[in-house]
Amino acid sequence: MSAAAGAVIDARGSQAARREHILDAAEACFVRNGFHRTTMQDLAREAAMSPGNFYRYFESKEALVLGWAERERGRGALLVADIERHGDRHAALLGIITRYFASITRESAVLRIDIWSEATRNPAIASMTERSEAEARAWFIDTFTALASAPTCDPSALYAVVEPVMKGIIVNRALLPDYDPVTAAAHLYALLEAGLAGRLPPASKLVLELHR
Repeated sequence: MSAAAGAVIDARGSQAARREHILDAAEACFVRNGFHRTTMQDLAREAAMSPGNFYRYFESKEALVLGWAERERGRGALLVADIERHGDRHAALLGIITRYFASITRESAVLRIDIWSEATRNPAIASMTERSEAEARAWFIDTFTALASAPTCDPSALYAVVEPVMKGIIVNRALLPDYDPVTAAAHLYALLEAGLAGRLPPASKLVLELHR
């Protein structure tokens, strides 16, 4: 490898590291101040950069949110791939529940709600959110199909039952200081196990009827 090529690789690595640093700083600002109250000057200050240098990496708050969401999607994909490589579909499902629900921090939950709120006003963020929701739905239904232990299990219907439960965990984690996501995630997992075995509780069956 030539010295010039090595310098280009180093520069790219440094740029990627700087983007990661900026995304971390943005996450801290958005959690602390909210999306709308955070200015680009706040973000530059948090990242210890000049505003002019900051704009070289992200041209707007919208670009930052989209970059953060893409990073989260990538991390989720790597997590699933790693779990499935070292375990099985059941382990992957439990790993996702642990990572995204039982272990979710209040800061992460607050940021996720802020992005959902922004999606009601910003078409680009709405499109990103819809894409993420569709990918999550497809993964869960595919996993439920593989893990179903009873012919009465309907993977799409099961997802319709658990999806609002999953969102509820995130909302409660953000709003309630003493909320216990570990217990809530355990209930979620029990509901999933019952659904995979074709034994949804009566209340959940009522939910399905209301969805129809």
